[in-house]
Amino acid sequence: MLKKLRVLLATISLILITLLFLDFSGALHAYFGWMAKLQFVPAMLASSFVIVIAIVVITLLFGRIYCSVICPLGIYQDCIAHVAEKRKKNRYSFKRSKRYRYYIGLAFFLLIAFGFTSIAIFIEPYSIFGRFASNLFSPVYRLINNMLAYFAERWNSYAFYHVDVYIKSLPMFIIAIAYFLIITVLALVNGRWYCNSICPVGALLGSLSKFSVLKPRFDEKKCISCGLCEKNCRCSAIDAKNHVIDYTKCVTCFNCVSKCNKGAMRYGINKEVKSVKDMNGFNDDNEGKTSRKTFLTTMAVLATASTLKAQEKVVDGGLATIVKKKAPKRQTPLKPAGSESFDNFTSRCTGCQLCVQSCPNDVLRASTRLETLMQPEMSYERGYCRPECTACSEVCPAGAIKKVTREEKTSIQIGHAVWVGQNCVPLHDGVECGNCAKHCPSGAITMMPYDPDDATSPKIPIINEERCIGCGACEHVCPARPFSAIFVEGNVVHRNI
Repeated sequence: MLKKLRVLLATISLILITLLFLDFSGALHAYFGWMAKLQFVPAMLASSFVIVIAIVVITLLFGRIYCSVICPLGIYQDCIAHVAEKRKKNRYSFKRSKRYRYYIGLAFFLLIAFGFTSIAIFIEPYSIFGRFASNLFSPVYRLINNMLAYFAERWNSYAFYHVDVYIKSLPMFIIAIAYFLIITVLALVNGRWYCNSICPVGALLGSLSKFSVLKPRFDEKKCISCGLCEKNCRCSAIDAKNHVIDYTKCVTCFNCVSKCNKGAMRYGINKEVKSVKDMNGFNDDNEGKTSRKTFLTTMAVLATASTLKAQEKVVDGGLATIVKKKAPKRQTPLKPAGSESFDNFTSRCTGCQLCVQSCPNDVLRASTRLETLMQPEMSYERGYCRPECTACSEVCPAGAIKKVTREEKTSIQIGHAVWVGQNCVPLHDGVECGNCAKHCPSGAITMMPYDPDDATSPKIPIINEERCIGCGACEHVCPARPFSAIFVEGNVVHRNI
C-alpha cells in the first residue's frame, strides 16, 4: 500500500511538473505553478524558508520522500529504471557510498553562497529535468497541438490554435540532448546512480535521512537472506547479507518492502541501526561521527547563506518575404522586469527554462554566453516584451524574477533604446518610416528631421532615454534587416521611471 501511494503521488507530481514546462497558454500555471516552487534549490534561492524547513522536517521524519515523490528528475529515473527492470529483473547489488558525493555537495552550495549559481546549475536536479523537458519534450508537444489544431479548424472548432515550433537556442538544444542521454543511460544501467553519486540535494538530504524517525528496517527473525530487497533496490543501498541499509542513499521508495514476501522488511521506527564500517564514506568511530557532524553543519551554513544571498504580436501577415533578423551584440544582456539587476538574476537563476517556455511573446531564450550559459536572456527578433505581460515573473520558482504587477512593469526600465543611423531606412533607402515611434508604448521616440534646418530632410528617431522602458517594440518592428536600426541595450541595474 505504501508503494502504491508513493507511485501515485510521484506520477501526479511528474505529470503536472512536466506539463508546466509544456504549457504555452499559461493556464496551468494559475493552478499548479506552486509545484515548481516546492523544489529544494529554487525554494532556497527564493528565500522560501517555510518550504526549505518543511522539506528538512519531512526528511527527518520520513526519510528522502522528497527525492521519490517531489523531485521530477528522481521520478524520471525511476520510470526509466522500471522499464529496464521489465527486461532484467533482480539486477541491483549493494554498493558502498562514496565520500566524493559530499565534496560535490559542498562545492555546489559554496558556489551558490558566493554567487556563482550559473556554474552550480550544471548539476541542479530540477533544472536538469527542466532543460530536456522544455527543449526536447515541448517541441513534440507543440507539434501534436498543431496537428490537432489543423483538424479542429476543418471542423470549425477553435479548441486548439497553431503555435510556432522552432529551436530557440541550438547550444541549449545540444546540451539538453546530452543531459537526456546521460541521465537516461545511467538510469537504465544503474537505477538512481545520479541521485546518490552526483546530486547535491541528494547528498544533503541523504545526510539528514540517516537520522529520520521512520525508516525501512529488517526483521532478522523473519529474514531468510533471499536478497530480493537488495536486488530490487534502485539506490543500491541494501546489504541483505549483513542486514544493513545505507539510509543516506535510501530514497524511501518502498520497493524493498513490497518485494519481501516474508514480511521481513518493514517501514517504521528504527530503534537499532546496524552499520558497516565506512558505509557512508566515513568511519564509525568518533572521527567519523565528527566528520558527519561537520558536513551537516557546513551544509546548513552554506544553505542559509545561499538562501539569504540569493499575447498578440505585431507581424506582417506572412505576405512578404523578409530576411530573418539577427540579434545585436549587447554589452549588457537584457533580463526581465522583476529580476532587479543582472547580478541578482544570475546569482539566483537555476536555468530551469520554465520562464522561457511560459513567455507568450517568444522573447526569452537560453543564453549561449559562457558566463551565463543556460540562464535565460531576452532578445526581440520574434517578438517584444509587452508591458502588460508578467508571465515570467509569475512562474519563476527561484526568485530570480520577482513577481510584478502590470502597473509596476510599465514603469520598470530594463534597458534603453539605441539608434544605429547607418541601418535606418530613411537614411539608407531614402523612404519614410517611423515604425519605431508608432509602436513605442511609452512614447519615448519622436521623429525629427535629420537636418533641423531642412524641412524636407528625412525624419529620424530621437530617443528619450528617461521614458524608454526597454520593451523592444521598436527593435522588433524595425524593417531594417538583418540588424535593426534601433536596438535595446540592457541596464546592469533596473530602475523605476
